[in-house]
Amino acid sequence: MPLLYPRRFPHRIPRMAQGTHDFVDDPRNASILIYVNGALLPRAQATVSVFDSGFILGDGIWEGLRVVGGHPVFLDAHLDRLYEGAKAILLDIGMDRAALTAAIYDTLKANDMHDGVHIRLMVSRGLKRTPYQDPRVCIGPA
Repeated sequence: MPLLYPRRFPHRIPRMAQGTHDFVDDPRNASILIYVNGALLPRAQATVSVFDSGFILGDGIWEGLRVVGGHPVFLDAHLDRLYEGAKAILLDIGMDRAALTAAIYDTLKANDMHDGVHIRLMVSRGLKRTPYQDPRVCIGPA
């Protein structure tokens, strides 16, 4: 099932002395709500199990979406890629495009996010009984 992790970014990001990415902490991110399997949860409660196949094996897909003017930029292209990637690895996202789109907009609305936002949309195969790679050993949704 999908996990939507939205983050705010300041409009001006100063250059870092080291590293490959610019980053400035935005204190508003401390109180965000994250969409996990159909629920909007406070950051501290939005967790993924160590037995999740995405964590234990990297068995999943993700897309990064920028939000401008209250709308994810190139949303259709991102969703096309997400669903095509899922199909390629035989992963059931568990939601159709309309439901996933609604979840994205619900998450933005719940966090009062309109601009300067990055959404990390992550989908894994679900919980594993064991770290064995065969997808048939999944015991539940992510």
